[in-house]
Order: sequence, then structure tokens, then C-alpha cells
Amino acid sequence: MGNSFGHLFRITTFGESHGGAIGVVIDGCPPRIAIDVAEIQRELDRRRPGQSKITTPRQEADQCEILSGVFEGKTLGTPIMILVKNQDARSQDYSEMATKFRPSHADATYQAKYGIRNWQGGGRASARETIGRVAAGAIAKKILRQYANTEILAYVTRIKDISAQIDPSTVTLEQIESNIVRCPDPVVAEQMIRAIEAVRNEGNSVGGVIECVARNVPPGLGEPVFDKLEADLAKAILSLPATKGFEIGSGFAGTYLTGREHNDEFYMEGNRLRTVTNRSGGIQGGISNGEDIILRAAFKPTATILQEQQTVSVTGEVTTLKARGRHDPCVLPRAVPMVEAMVALVLCDHLLRQWAITPPSVPTDAY
Repeated sequence: MGNSFGHLFRITTFGESHGGAIGVVIDGCPPRIAIDVAEIQRELDRRRPGQSKITTPRQEADQCEILSGVFEGKTLGTPIMILVKNQDARSQDYSEMATKFRPSHADATYQAKYGIRNWQGGGRASARETIGRVAAGAIAKKILRQYANTEILAYVTRIKDISAQIDPSTVTLEQIESNIVRCPDPVVAEQMIRAIEAVRNEGNSVGGVIECVARNVPPGLGEPVFDKLEADLAKAILSLPATKGFEIGSGFAGTYLTGREHNDEFYMEGNRLRTVTNRSGGIQGGISNGEDIILRAAFKPTATILQEQQTVSVTGEVTTLKARGRHDPCVLPRAVPMVEAMVALVLCDHLLRQWAITPPSVPTDAY
């Protein structure tokens, strides 16, 4: 009922922000994929709270446990369950929110849908739910690397009105991870960090844009008509907490061009079909064309802020709310691995779907 994602590579996440644990069940993972817990943990460490001065100070190690589906370091082809226990919840900080709706949060809408909600830390609507996505994404990345040499990198390009111009074709993981805001431009990154610190001191928040590039994506991924690759990517990205916009390739900027200006002309590079430009963002007709897939996601300012705002109580009375608790003044630095994970899940799922048409060679150690 909305807690599962994917077709052949399918994940189901579970857990609430202040519950006992958060996790994911992955079904459809191919067998004999070498899985090291440390690989999953590296991705979770990039997502975890308390990692820098511009993230929430909630202290969670987010140590993952693989409970099923892996034996002697390799996947079995059976469901994989990954669990992360919550350890530093402070539910008392949310007691006022039990009776008051936070503006622009999921409180009122969850109440309208279910007639009940977990107000402790936002419950299921909390970004802690993305732990399961990032853990599953680490495995999807491994499959994509092993079978297609695909690399997926996301990075911050804008915080509020502070922008960086990044070349998606040359950006590296080392550049992205060189600073706490995860912007590959070190000069602009410092400006972003100062802006986030300033807004945090005001008890306020800011949003921005994350760009993502997927390199060495095989041509032919994507399904017409409703499962176009960019459509599934859009759903994946917009399912992340705090997202409000998605664009791929030229995006909205392409509307300022004519067809002659916008079209990606073809040429041959050896026996490979290439495009001179990449305004399509690596996808044409809903199917990957072998060029880099380039997309962008817009994240709104964090909804929970420490300034007094007008709201309404669960009984319909007009009141005010000044939130407490520990919250990110800007979600983007921690959202970078989330974006990468969702792109990896989509591409991995479509890779497996393509295998139904053109199967890969059987690994030499299969029997």
C-alpha cells in the first residue's frame, strides 16, 4: 500500500522515526552478488544524522544488520532484510505536536487519511524512513557496477540563492565528499555552509537543488509507455521527503529553445551511436540512449522550524506552535545519498527488466 517500490528489484521499507527500528526488505536481488556490510554502512554514514555542524545533532550510529538473504558474503537470491535500530529518540520534544499540526508537514494529512498518526518525530513521514532506501541502494549500486560499470553521483548545486556550476561529466566522489555540504565547488561550498549556519541560528531553514549524474548506463533501459525511464526516476525522486520538483536534461530551461536548438544530433563513435549534445539527459522516448543521465531535484526548506508559527489544533482551534527537537536546518547535505539510492534502485530494476529481453552471460562461478 505505498510502502514498496520497484518491479523485479523490489524494496519494502518499514519503521518509524521513534520506533524500535528502521529497515528494508529487498526482493528480487540476483544471487551470487558479493555483499560486504561495510559497503552498505558507508552509504548509511553519508546519510546519518549528527555528521556535521549543519545537520541535526541527533546522534544515531545507524549501524546496519543483515538478517537474511546473504550467506558467506554473497546474496542467495532470496529476500534480504536489513535492520537499523533507533537509539537516540527524544519523544518528549514532540509532545506539543500530539495536539497541534506542524505547518507544511505531514501531520494534518496523515490525520486526514488514517484518523491516527505517530506524532513522535513525524513517525513514518520522517526522513529516517530513507535509511532503508539508502541501504537497498547500496546493493543496487553494486549490481550496476558489476554488470554495467555504472557510476551514480549526486551533489548539491544550490542552497537558497547560492549556486555552483558543476560539470556532471567530470565531477568526482572525492570532490563531493570534500566538504560537509557536499558541493564539489569548495569556494561556493563555504558560502553555502555560512548561509546554513546563519539560518540555523535564526531557528529557520533553507532548501535548494541536488543534481545527479549516472554514467555508463546501458542503452535500452526503460519501458514504454507508462514505465518510461524518466517517469520512474521522477516518481523515485519525488517520493523522497521534502522534494518539490524534478527535471531531467535541459528540463524547464529547454522550453526557451527551438526544436533546432534543442535536438541532440547523432554521430558515430566507432560502432557506438552517440549524441553531440545531451539536452535529453540520457533518455529519449523513455529509454536510455547510453549518454550520461543527468537529473535535478528541488528540496524545500525543512518544514519543522524553531520559530513560532500559526497553526490549528487537532480539535480545530487556532493556536501557535514553536517546534522543539533536533532538526536539519537544510536537508540537502544528507539527501545526496538518498538521491543516489533512488536513482540506483530505478536503474537496477530496469536493468533486470532488460535482462528478460537480452539476458546477461552466466557468471563463470555459477555452477
